[in-house]
Amino acid sequence: MKFAYRFSNLLGTVYRRGNLNFTQDGNSVISPVGNRVTVFDLKNNKSDTLPLATRYNVKCVGLSPDGCLAIIVDEGGDALLVSLVCRSVLHHFHFKGSVHSVSFSPDGRKFVVTKGNIAQMYHAPGKKREFNAFVLDKTYFGPYDETTCIDWTDDSRCFVVGSKDMSTWVFGAERWDNLIYYALGGHKDAIVACFFESCSLDLYTLSQDGALCVWQCDTPPEGLRLMAPRGWKADLLKRDEDVEDDADRERETTVRGTATPAEEEKKGKVKYTRLAKYFFNKEGDFNNLTAAAYHKKTHLLVTGFASGTFHLHELPEFNLIHSLSISDQSISSVAINSTGDWVAFGCSGLGQLLVWEWQSESYVLKQQGHFNSMVTLAYSPDGQYIATGGDDGKVKVWNTLSGFCFITFTEHLSGVTGVTFTSTGYVIVTSSMDGTVRAFDLHRYRNFRTFTSPRPTQFSCVAVDGSGEIVSAGAQDSFEVFIWSMQTGRLLDVLSGHEGPISGLSFNPAKSVLASASWDKTVRLWDMFDSWRTKETLALTSDALAVTFRPDGAELAVATLNSQITFWDPENAVQTGSIEGRHDLRAGRKELDKITAKHSAKGKSFTTLCYSADGQNILAGGLSKFVCIYHVKEQILVRKFEISCNLSLDAMEEFLNRRKMTEFGNLALIDQDAGEEDGVVIPLPGVRKGDMSSRHFKPEIRVTSLRFSPTGRCWAATTTEGLLIYSLDARMTFDPFELDTSITPSRIRAALRQRDFTRAILMAFRLNEQALVQEALESVPQDEVEVVSSSLPELYVEKVLEFLATSFEVSRHLEFYLLWTRQLLMQHGQKLKSRAGTLLPAVQFLQKSIQRHLNDLSKLCDWNCYNMRYALAVSKQRGVKRPAEPPGSEEEAAASTDDEDSLRLLAGTEGEEGEMLP
Repeated sequence: MKFAYRFSNLLGTVYRRGNLNFTQDGNSVISPVGNRVTVFDLKNNKSDTLPLATRYNVKCVGLSPDGCLAIIVDEGGDALLVSLVCRSVLHHFHFKGSVHSVSFSPDGRKFVVTKGNIAQMYHAPGKKREFNAFVLDKTYFGPYDETTCIDWTDDSRCFVVGSKDMSTWVFGAERWDNLIYYALGGHKDAIVACFFESCSLDLYTLSQDGALCVWQCDTPPEGLRLMAPRGWKADLLKRDEDVEDDADRERETTVRGTATPAEEEKKGKVKYTRLAKYFFNKEGDFNNLTAAAYHKKTHLLVTGFASGTFHLHELPEFNLIHSLSISDQSISSVAINSTGDWVAFGCSGLGQLLVWEWQSESYVLKQQGHFNSMVTLAYSPDGQYIATGGDDGKVKVWNTLSGFCFITFTEHLSGVTGVTFTSTGYVIVTSSMDGTVRAFDLHRYRNFRTFTSPRPTQFSCVAVDGSGEIVSAGAQDSFEVFIWSMQTGRLLDVLSGHEGPISGLSFNPAKSVLASASWDKTVRLWDMFDSWRTKETLALTSDALAVTFRPDGAELAVATLNSQITFWDPENAVQTGSIEGRHDLRAGRKELDKITAKHSAKGKSFTTLCYSADGQNILAGGLSKFVCIYHVKEQILVRKFEISCNLSLDAMEEFLNRRKMTEFGNLALIDQDAGEEDGVVIPLPGVRKGDMSSRHFKPEIRVTSLRFSPTGRCWAATTTEGLLIYSLDARMTFDPFELDTSITPSRIRAALRQRDFTRAILMAFRLNEQALVQEALESVPQDEVEVVSSSLPELYVEKVLEFLATSFEVSRHLEFYLLWTRQLLMQHGQKLKSRAGTLLPAVQFLQKSIQRHLNDLSKLCDWNCYNMRYALAVSKQRGVKRPAEPPGSEEEAAASTDDEDSLRLLAGTEGEEGEMLP
């Protein structure tokens, strides 16, 4: 149970590429994030990443009309059928080709995928028990180039497909007599989106050059006639009419369309006429249309452009309602919720996700990850917040409960290299390559201190002592350590002695000792009380890359370039142990590497270290997709986590794919995406469009920073994919403690009926089932909590405190559990102090849970107090008659008397309010 950490959430990345979807109730946005999918609950202000991953980056997501199922398709054509109710994968399927879009029919019985230049219709899974979840029904041919978009009619009788060959094709979902296929032209660029009008076959088509065509159909949906069976099918139906057509489900049929059908085929068929053609771009503008969405009930069309602007139009009159620029990059995806109030935008260039309420013209959600990779992270002392720094020079603070970023500091002018919290948790100190160390206040959200060096230098790491008064930073080019005072901002000292760049700094939590690691193969210990003299110099066998103290300060861990982790006694400067981690890293082979992964692993090493909250284990990560947990005392590998299985990243596979090797070299050197919408476009001579300098690259998988939560229940890692959170798996319910055959649920309930509460609680904790423990604790009467808590053995007090901390997050019995917490700490406080080191994670977890309730309740109480004060002032004012104003009185005098009256009323109600409120 102690090492049963599982992936729980992905922070720091809100959108990568693919299409956005709103859930059926319209309160949540489903966003593809790399090879994962995140659900943003806008109503409850919470984000949650589904515990599943595809082999490549997600390209499109199709949501069923009831909101229970989703089909997630990646770039390689692999599909996952996912249940959004139980959050698990139901089925795997491979479409054997790159899929551009997927869409369910409104009745939920079929879904269509666009693959290459064809469209395929499948029977939707989940309606009845089937062995194969994906059964192909029909394949539709017609477009000459890739198909791009799909839309269904409201009655699921027809669907329309747009293509890059500038044509739009209407297909019948059934074998209609008067509509098998219909091809529409009229555009001069690739089709971006096409939409049916509500309860009609009328169409809107939008192309990339910003043109909108309105098409009218001469036949209503009810006018579609089923084709009568002919030939052997008619004879077969006459012979046995009562046979169901289940066998037809397995038989694939093909519909082949032509852009110019013969005149005989047109007779008696559905006919489309173009009513109007509108243009979004004014004369001289060349703003490409990149995404669109249409709400059929309100006739609202939302269009996103490559310049980052979006327009809201009312159709079919094409009246502009609203226009706004929301980004510097192209808008990749647009979605509208079921009510038509909220519009979601995704910008893959900057990784932005925006939800805009167009009627009130305000943001419902505005989130953006780091533009470049994350470099460093730090947990707040109570574990509620995580601060991250990136190569883009931004510092972001994330709420671990909601998963959202609530403040971004942009004062740094270059990449952030180090982030740390002070002991109070309200100040963040960061170092940067721009030559500054900055302190940020989380109360007022401002940069209140900026520390600089006498000569310009680049800072590679930062550390703050336990009191929060001393700030230190290591220089990368001058090989010095700078010491500042937090109060005054003055430079106190410059520590010289290292002969290489400083790679890590760490303060001893228990003493005033600073450890600095350097590339000169040494770790120096500096004593703050002894005028910052070098206390000890620890000689290493290789360059030091990271250094960290154990939470009790009695041990020091150093990661070196030769893939070793060495442990030292800082008091005696003696090495106590070492771990060889080269074989545990198992670095992958890049696509362009000339040597194998086994040989390239010799140059890989751990670059970040972190002790667990109890100090018994250490977490290590580096230039690999693995994160290792080692037991410090036994010096063995306890568990290894694979942080990603995304093959869209480089250095993921251990062996090179021989299919990519030709006699002329590696196919990875050739840009296969040339001509794609975001690929390299090779221009012809004299053509300005296209940029030969743009290159496609695959980011390399790596772990840049690791931190354990102070509560000990989760840890976080900044990786190429984002900020990954791993927490203890709560589903492992059976984890007994000192269990014997005499302890059963029936005996626990029998003890509760006999009012032997202490024995029932002890037995419940030995069985260690959450429901039984909750039942035993909540059965204790409120006036007997003090007696029962005092009779608990010391060994069980820690377990009760951990259970209380967990229960605070889900239970409604806030006062009852607070009473238990207070009595336990009052009765056993002195004994618990002697084991402060081992109990610290449990107490911090308890503090985090209580602090969250305090923040919520304090806001609610302040709001209620304000409302009561306002109601009292209004009720007092209602019975007061104002005297008539003398003619010619000044407006300023009237305004001042009004202000005095209101102040007098408020002052008069303070006494009454004091009587009402305790």
